[in-house]
Amino acid sequence: MQQRADKPTRPDPIISILGSDLGPWQLIVCLWIFLSKFPTGWVQISMVFLQSPIKSSCAVPDNSTDVCSVECKAVTYDRSIFQENIISEWNLTCERQWLSSLAQSFVMIGIMLGNIIFGLFADKWGRRPMFVSACVMQLIFGCLVSASPWFWLFVVFRFLDGFATGATMSTGFTIIMEIVGKSKREIMAILYQIPFNLGHATLPLFAYFLRHWRWYHLAFSSFSVLYLLFYWTVPESPRWLLTTGRTDRAIKILEAGCKRNNVPTENVRAELEEAAQIIAATPTAKKGNIIDLFRHPYLCQKTLAMAFNWLVVCLVYYGVSQHISHLSGDIFMNVAIGATLGVPGTLICVPMTKYLGRRITLFLSNALSGVALMTLAFAPSLNSTMTVGMATIGLFGASVTFPNVYLYGGELFPTVVRNSGVGLCSFVGRVGSIIAPFISGMSTRGLWIPPAVFGGFSLAAAASVFLMPETRGFPLPETIEDGETFGKSKKESNL
Repeated sequence: MQQRADKPTRPDPIISILGSDLGPWQLIVCLWIFLSKFPTGWVQISMVFLQSPIKSSCAVPDNSTDVCSVECKAVTYDRSIFQENIISEWNLTCERQWLSSLAQSFVMIGIMLGNIIFGLFADKWGRRPMFVSACVMQLIFGCLVSASPWFWLFVVFRFLDGFATGATMSTGFTIIMEIVGKSKREIMAILYQIPFNLGHATLPLFAYFLRHWRWYHLAFSSFSVLYLLFYWTVPESPRWLLTTGRTDRAIKILEAGCKRNNVPTENVRAELEEAAQIIAATPTAKKGNIIDLFRHPYLCQKTLAMAFNWLVVCLVYYGVSQHISHLSGDIFMNVAIGATLGVPGTLICVPMTKYLGRRITLFLSNALSGVALMTLAFAPSLNSTMTVGMATIGLFGASVTFPNVYLYGGELFPTVVRNSGVGLCSFVGRVGSIIAPFISGMSTRGLWIPPAVFGGFSLAAAASVFLMPETRGFPLPETIEDGETFGKSKKESNL
């Protein structure tokens, strides 16, 4: 695909007025919204300690009786590590063991629905009110989880907590992308993952000092009190205001931004009103839909390969994060090491995608996860240190993959169906995170099973990368026709 000379790019009115792709005003807003990403790590990964393995024995008639037999009338739990978790609180053992995995799956379902529903609401009613509402919901339902007297009420509140978390993810990210210029969007999209990694890495501290699951969950949920300040400090997206005809409000926000960026404000109104007139006079471009992604063979191939990579990275990251808690050794140290390496994993994605390209980076990160996890599954002589090491390497590979699939997916799909394509991939990815707890839970049948499944999927994802073209340095595809020909050899394109 070649760039068209007859379609000059119109300057971005918002960035042109602010005077920089990432001026001081945009940077402050972005870093402030970054704080909202911490709970995404806490909410999604907290089950590592909420349902951590806990030894049980039969109390009545005696401890020699199998806890899962009908003769066992009462069960006692080893509370040397945790005073109470949801397994000991509600006896989620034996035939009830699957309920703990179900509880985590409902969190992921909530996140998936929160992403979709609040994304639609934000398009209609604005990014800021939906973002602030989601933060308030996150505080309320997170605290209610800690007070749940019954298991099924716990599941409901965890679902709603996940729903609010998914809503903050989609609305906050949208605000950031709409105030940052094109040249800085790539780096900001990747760095947006760092607070998630830090949230994951701080969970062992909460769990170490608070050994009862209720206090543990209440501690990180209460942090959302800080986000009430967003009501007064997070601005509405001026881009959304402009495109929906709310020019006066956009002008006020941009004037404040220009002052922070040390840019003159005299022409803000004139420039924005001119941009509004251009938008009003521009005919609506023909839109595609999700079905278009599957009507053309090569575009369909790329869509399926990218969706599969999203499924695998969510499956592996959340599954391995939970599996680490089943390994021998200190659970707090094991989780802390695996989570902390997520930060350099995300950071290293920046130079790798820049110099090696998106495709090779995705291949290497998936292959690293696959080899490490298959070694963990089938190498019989690994000691406890090596076992944790292999799991950590597998998690590190997934932490490199995560920001890359966001970037790669955004560049692979043509403009007219880009939102649909990335939305589809995100939906498929959430399916992976929903089934991950059940695969991780299979460790009770054999500790080798989860890493074998995760490793096999990672290697398959690495192979599927070669079904997609490299996108680094190429103009983005715009039409469905561009999407079908982008990445084909010249010979194939002319057929």
